[in-house]
Amino acid sequence: MNDAGHTAQEKAGAYRVLARKYRPRDFSALIGQEPMVRTLTNAFSSGRIAQAWMLTGVRGVGKTTTARILARALNYKTETTDQPTIDLGTPGEHCEAIMEGRHVDVIEMDAASHTGIDDIRDIIEQVRYAPVSARYKVYIIDEVHMLSNQAFNGLLKTLEEPPPHVKFIFATTEIRKVPITILSRCQRFDLRRIDASLVKDDLARIAGLEGVEAEDEALAMIARAAEGSMRDAQSIFDQAIAHSSGKVTAETVRDMLGLVDRARVIDLFEHLMKGDVAAALAEFRAQYDTGADPATVLGDLAEFNHLVTRLRFVPEAADDASLSQEERTRGQEFSKTLSVRVLSRTWQMLLKGMQEVQGASRPVAAGEMVLIRIAHAANLPTPDEALKAVENLSGDAPGAQPALQGNAPAAAGNGGAQAVASAQVPAGGGGQTMRLVQPSANGQVAPSPAPQQTQEAAPDAVPLKSLADIAALADANRDMAFKVQFKRCVRLVHIEPGRLTVNLTEDAPKTLLGDLTARLEKWTGRRWLVSFSREEGSRTLAEDENSRREAVLADARADPAVAAILQQFPGARIVDVRIPGAADEADATAPAPAPEEDDDDDI
Repeated sequence: MNDAGHTAQEKAGAYRVLARKYRPRDFSALIGQEPMVRTLTNAFSSGRIAQAWMLTGVRGVGKTTTARILARALNYKTETTDQPTIDLGTPGEHCEAIMEGRHVDVIEMDAASHTGIDDIRDIIEQVRYAPVSARYKVYIIDEVHMLSNQAFNGLLKTLEEPPPHVKFIFATTEIRKVPITILSRCQRFDLRRIDASLVKDDLARIAGLEGVEAEDEALAMIARAAEGSMRDAQSIFDQAIAHSSGKVTAETVRDMLGLVDRARVIDLFEHLMKGDVAAALAEFRAQYDTGADPATVLGDLAEFNHLVTRLRFVPEAADDASLSQEERTRGQEFSKTLSVRVLSRTWQMLLKGMQEVQGASRPVAAGEMVLIRIAHAANLPTPDEALKAVENLSGDAPGAQPALQGNAPAAAGNGGAQAVASAQVPAGGGGQTMRLVQPSANGQVAPSPAPQQTQEAAPDAVPLKSLADIAALADANRDMAFKVQFKRCVRLVHIEPGRLTVNLTEDAPKTLLGDLTARLEKWTGRRWLVSFSREEGSRTLAEDENSRREAVLADARADPAVAAILQQFPGARIVDVRIPGAADEADATAPAPAPEEDDDDDI
């Protein structure tokens, strides 16, 4: 970089921060913005110079600096050159004043403090006048997205047809807030985040110019902390020099930024992947005692988890200069041993955990609970691994039925009734729900019954001998609402062809007997006498189903394959048993059975 611009501060004897002292003064000193420089070089060499530019990017990537360099290029003039050019190796007549922001023809305006139409009106009035000494009058408007709607509208006409001696350069960090009518009149450049390795190399260059000794690991930490912003990196480095009062070491930077030793982060990650809760909590507490922030620890874990995942697919990522040797070697080892599913699950849990820690009143406790969940989940098999293990256990157990293929492995029946058991897995296991189909007494899994066709049965074809027959008739005629009421409210006292005596529950609708009489006549084609009796009668169909559900739940709990699933997923329990004989619509409207709280279900 050309150091001619530093003479002013040296004469004054005042200290200038690194971000200002080493601000680029020409396009060759811009770091990480090669696509923009190449486009501008071609445009200037061919004379196709735009009337307005829009520079966008995160803070500290060089938007304002690029705007000043561009203004310098537009007004470049020396004894041998008097035209716009990108080659700014020799200081020109206007260069120093433009780069220091004091040239009369280069007007810089902060839109954050000049947002109104009156400020834009002043610009509109001044553009009519030719520049005082330079070739172009250049308006640099920073944070342009802060302008009001009226100000944007007032600028439109001038921006579309500016005088030939006027150029506009806009800079913004919020490109989405700039109206499309403004964007369409500008040539847009997206300034990219600067790669950490480039930031580290430039910091090493600055350290050499400043005569400061700095460790590579310390510079790598600063480059990572800057997150692609060169200005942030230079400011942090400036602070590290003052903090260390000598050699800038990794320990100095770590203490200053509240970071954690990368090796210790990797140690903590290893404890979590091994499922060693005690060692993980001890390491986490030790890092906290040395000044590490709990949220920062989780963030570093997530960053290393991402590195391991990336190394699994892109081994060349290990060549990144910003990585420490510990990260490079151990990251490659983890990438070969950990599955993508485990890494993805850990990544999700860390992201959610960081939000919990940041919003918790006790961040340390919240952080420890996150680590416990991750370590606990590390020992849990993935759903497909659990199913394979269950198949093996089912095949080895004496008298056990072989597991079925697909999503419904079979379990040996204990009560002869076919059932579907759902095992609910805790969050660490991915929140999956597995279903087991319990075979019937003959060891075969009955196929799902085909839906019955809706039809009105003939009188002789509908022998009604029980409440279940009437419910089946309602099902065949697709009268599901009545079927649900009937199953819940009707108790059978006596039934014979054409005559039905029932008892009703207390919550039965008053019209239920009349509705039942009309439907039986319609469905069977004969007249029915339906009467009410004060005798207690049988249990309702709903009560019978609940009883059967409890029995099958007990059978499922004792089933060896279901027990194997519960053993494979610590904390899982049986929450429901679906009986194929029971209609789905009844299950949907009737209250769901409460999950079992017995010790047998909770592992």
